[in-house]
Amino acid sequence: MKHLLRLSNVLLLACMSLFVLSCDDDDEGNPPDMEEMGTNIVVTAQNTEALSSLVAALSKADENADSDLIGTLSADGSFTVFAPTNDAFTALLNSLDGYDSLDDFDTEEEKALLGMILKYHVVAGTAAASTDLSEGQEITTVQGETVTVSLSGGVFISDATDTDAEVVMADVENTNGIVHVIDKVLLPQAVIDALNGEEEAMDDLVEIVVATESLSSLEAAVLKANLATTLQADGPFTVFAPTEDAFVALLDVLGDDYNSLEDFDTEAEIALLRDILLYHVVPAEVLAADLAAGTVATALMDNSIEVIASGETFVIGDASETNANITATDIMATNGVAHTIDKVLLPQSAIDFVASLNMKNIVEIAQETDDLSLLVDALIKANAGLVDTLSGDGPFTVFAPTNAAFAALLEALGDDYNSLEDFDTEAEIDLLVDILTYHVVSGTAAFSTDLTDGQMLNTVSEDMLTVDLTGGVFIADATDTPAAVTTADVEASNGVVHIIDKVLLPQAAVDFVASLQTPNIVELAQSVDDLSLLVDALIQADAGLVDALSGEGPFTVFAPTNAAFAALLDSLGDAYNSLADFDTPEEKELLAGILTYHVVSGAAVASTDLTNGQVITTLQTETITVDLSSGVQLDDKTDTNANVTGADNEASNGIVHIVDKVLLPQATLDALHN
Repeated sequence: MKHLLRLSNVLLLACMSLFVLSCDDDDEGNPPDMEEMGTNIVVTAQNTEALSSLVAALSKADENADSDLIGTLSADGSFTVFAPTNDAFTALLNSLDGYDSLDDFDTEEEKALLGMILKYHVVAGTAAASTDLSEGQEITTVQGETVTVSLSGGVFISDATDTDAEVVMADVENTNGIVHVIDKVLLPQAVIDALNGEEEAMDDLVEIVVATESLSSLEAAVLKANLATTLQADGPFTVFAPTEDAFVALLDVLGDDYNSLEDFDTEAEIALLRDILLYHVVPAEVLAADLAAGTVATALMDNSIEVIASGETFVIGDASETNANITATDIMATNGVAHTIDKVLLPQSAIDFVASLNMKNIVEIAQETDDLSLLVDALIKANAGLVDTLSGDGPFTVFAPTNAAFAALLEALGDDYNSLEDFDTEAEIDLLVDILTYHVVSGTAAFSTDLTDGQMLNTVSEDMLTVDLTGGVFIADATDTPAAVTTADVEASNGVVHIIDKVLLPQAAVDFVASLQTPNIVELAQSVDDLSLLVDALIQADAGLVDALSGEGPFTVFAPTNAAFAALLDSLGDAYNSLADFDTPEEKELLAGILTYHVVSGAAVASTDLTNGQVITTLQTETITVDLSSGVQLDDKTDTNANVTGADNEASNGIVHIVDKVLLPQATLDALHN
């Protein structure tokens, strides 16, 4: 096996044995054996004995399938070539252990190394005469690195070593460029690094990353994403390797939750890191000299990077608006090549991820939107974990009512609901939770463009909403009035918010609102003039019946008219001219017994629910019997039935049937006859 020696001292001796081309006056500056003008650079070299080693080197490098230096330098164009003499190549070979001739460059890697050396002698795009050169001028070569011009005491070309090459014959013109013959083989830094490497075989790409201090974060990322085995495969690969500073900049963009690569700890984050790294890998060997403007496919499927011309070099474009600069080129590996860059390249999936980190979640959006402050208050008031839920992963679609929408709801609820604080009973808070969850669709972020006319949306409350796209975007609830989407598609990190102009009401809320607008039994009696004596009787009895019949119920009440009470008083004789005459405790108790005989507790029984002969137990504990033989009549303990003259008057806590007679239980009859 050949061993490559360090060149730091050896190359200093090389110039002692260099061949310097001589020229006599009769040649007028032409090098020995140079043919007359009319040939290209390769033919000129082939016809010049002192450049035979250069020709041999070109042929040897072109034995690699991906190399065509002879073809390139024979083609039309404009090249400047610094052509080393045979003695220059001999000096190079003498400095290398195991390389007695150019034939010893016999492996694919060694031929590639030789190709890099040769490309370092070629400048493309210009034919620079010696008079065009200036002191300190830096010239970028096809290999990608630069050489520097020195004009002190002659024309000298500085490479990456400590020894300059002298131009011993300048300005040899050809059909496709100009040749300057030099007395030393120029060496770029990439070749020196390769020659000064370990005596063992060249490192693979992962080993290069591990051994390079400025790529320590890339190393950590490769290990974190479990890609080491992939990048140690045969390849060839080209890796655009972000430096330490590039990763620091990425973490800074990601925010406080990402202080190191260790913070990529969820399955999704590690998958994203893997995608980012694969986006830096091109499944082919692309040296600096091979770079050309255009789109290049990466190892991340369906994702490409852009090679973009920038002056005399190139930058790399990703899915972001910031390009990456190439900071070092042609770091050769056994399975490809690496170029360092100053930015982590981001595919679209990473751009979307970064955008999501900077995006607010649904609750944060609501908190930052002044016109949704009552929605936030409602979520807090409900105290059902909705704030935490809507701050979670989602995705959710939320229809968010404005403050005006909540104000309109409170107004519709009446005087007892002046603010959300008035939802203070367990039943009212449960209702508020039902209303709020009716505004949430879980499992999807449905943007307005995803909605279709007539689409049914299943909400978290399990009640359905309907989409109406007639003349805008409207959301229909259990009422007759749909909500209009006034601001659509407010994107959140965990879903989407559509702002609406109305609080959506499920059927339970509609029923609740209706119950608030319906009077209770006492209020109903108070509103009917012909039941004023019934109201007076409830008050006179002083038995808590007003409060009881204003309560939740449900109750069925058979309500005697004023005429019915007048008939009762008339039947009782001169001692009872008005209800005020029930003034002793015993008489009040008697009156309470009569009134409770008109009340059925625990059910709101409509007239259509009554059956002929049905026996109904009253709150007083005695029964009445239903007679449907001629209308709806009620049989009490007297011989005269009461007729239902006004049936099915609904109250919020039951139902009232107006009757034309005061019903009397047996206990009352017994008391009156004693």
